[in-house]
Amino acid sequence: MKRLACMLALAGVFATTAPSSALAWGNDGHRAVGAIAAKLLKGSVAEQRIAALLLPGETLESIAVWADCVKGTWCGPQTPEMQAYVAANPKHSEYHYTDVPFQLGAYHDHAPGTFDDDIVHTLKSAILVLQGKDTPATNPHKFTPRQALLIVAHLAGDIHQPLHVGAAFVSKDGRFVVPKTHAEIDELNIFDSRGGNNLLLDDAFIASIGNKHIPPGAPAKSGASAAKTKPFHSYWDTTVVDYAFRRSSTRTPEQFAQYAIDRKPAVPVNSGDAATWPYQWANDSLAVSKLAHMDVTLGAATTQTSKSSGTSYQVWALNVPDDYPVPSSALARQQLIKGGYNLAALLKEIWPEA
Repeated sequence: MKRLACMLALAGVFATTAPSSALAWGNDGHRAVGAIAAKLLKGSVAEQRIAALLLPGETLESIAVWADCVKGTWCGPQTPEMQAYVAANPKHSEYHYTDVPFQLGAYHDHAPGTFDDDIVHTLKSAILVLQGKDTPATNPHKFTPRQALLIVAHLAGDIHQPLHVGAAFVSKDGRFVVPKTHAEIDELNIFDSRGGNNLLLDDAFIASIGNKHIPPGAPAKSGASAAKTKPFHSYWDTTVVDYAFRRSSTRTPEQFAQYAIDRKPAVPVNSGDAATWPYQWANDSLAVSKLAHMDVTLGAATTQTSKSSGTSYQVWALNVPDDYPVPSSALARQQLIKGGYNLAALLKEIWPEA
């Protein structure tokens, strides 16, 4: 419990300190990141350059979910633009994450869990396009400037979701382990938890302790999940965002964005060329992933079978501390704010003031 208190304190420090000199998630989380960035870019050259790439009615907040919408989830019919992007990018769903063992201290190219089309490399490629510095080698997907903006607006949120960077690998005797090579992740001796998707929480327990720790007067949670379990990754994509909004007494991404800016958060300053910033963001998110896994333990393993492919795979029950929604929602709030501020800083760096 002392470790959890430390985890919560770290997030609290971020949210309350004075501003610095510079500057996956679900629908609401991504929109919050976009809304924060949009507010920070008001009146800037970057705002004008962004507007030139947007369609009528689009905003930085609304396009922040585009890269998820192309997966065909909760956004309505696919537009011709989305269909063309999917056809040209058959691995687009892999652009959203990397799987560095959460125990490690930094992201390194070609290390276990990383891959050529992961979130770090895809962000780097899109940034180079927006900078006008791309080459056939750095832009193998042939992103257009508009596509690059759509991708950056989304992945800048994803890379700040700790389970989109730091992943858990499990040994056959049920321990979190660190594979030293890609080959060791053989699904016999070391299993890939798929970014926490194969680690299952008791959903009723999470809901009950989450409601217990929501401050009086905070917006009530609408609806209730009927599922008996919830993947750990899904908890961090959506549930923890709901808790973060409610604990901030906000209901919408727009309200959360204003809440975030009013608190004048201190956000770590990015350094060097903008194309290197995804590495810095990944390392920061990896450190947060360690906190997300703090005091989390594995329970019993079972085998499930995919309904679509018929493939069998291992899943594990996951045990978390009784007050886990408190520090996890504080961390989520911190990461959403970082995502918005870092997105704005990146776009200002790409399109600086004259």
